[in-house]
Amino acid sequence: SDEFPQVPVLDNTNKVDISGAQLVDAFNKTLFATGNDELRPVMSGVLCELSPENITFVATDAHKLVRYRRNDLKSEQAASFILPKKPLNHLKNIIPDDDDADVKLEYNESNAVIIFDNITLICRLIEGKYPNYEAVIPQQNPFKLSVARKSLLNALKRVSIFGSKSTHQVRFKVSGKELVLSAEDIDYSSEARERLTCSYEGEDIEIGFNSKFMLDMLTTLDNENIIIEMSAPNRAGILLPDDKDNNDEDILMLIMPVMLSQ
Repeated sequence: SDEFPQVPVLDNTNKVDISGAQLVDAFNKTLFATGNDELRPVMSGVLCELSPENITFVATDAHKLVRYRRNDLKSEQAASFILPKKPLNHLKNIIPDDDDADVKLEYNESNAVIIFDNITLICRLIEGKYPNYEAVIPQQNPFKLSVARKSLLNALKRVSIFGSKSTHQVRFKVSGKELVLSAEDIDYSSEARERLTCSYEGEDIEIGFNSKFMLDMLTTLDNENIIIEMSAPNRAGILLPDDKDNNDEDILMLIMPVMLSQ
């Protein structure tokens, strides 16, 4: 027991109360988008931004980004800090996923403490400045595609099997009320194509996305229909839920395109 590290006593902490379900939801919706690049440690965690209006959780690895905002959570004290992903991955499996489970989140300049039931978890915050994520979210996205999430998810799973295992590239071709997904693997001379009906506003567009990242996003969202907003084949696509039933939460996902091989 002498060798066991001393639990630090935190000074100058601020705290915010949150339910177990809200915290588990926030971690489930963001952790998949965190990075693994040791040279950019800030991107290997989840950014928490606290304000009197809402609490926002952000994760990005520069290829994809998630911004998950809870409008039903507020903090008197404005603050932002980066929680490391490893303890969060453990936490989301042990925090009770329950609206009635009370969780306290305390933090100071260097550490965060999460307290629930009779468990206290202390983790060191990731040092450094998080990238200005709002600057990379394109504001002008005139092309809007609305499609059933599960139909797109299942079609993408099937088509991507025949695509390149190195680029995971899938081509999205949208015209009128039709979305055509196609993928090919030149090395193994295999290809697949599938058509889906959709609602679409905008000019015809062909854009490539990484199917692995897109599948992660479609699996994480739980809405019946989703919107993909686009502006050009070389600009990021935005994924949003199509139904704004829940004003308490606001989720936006961004995915960078992959250059299409003609």
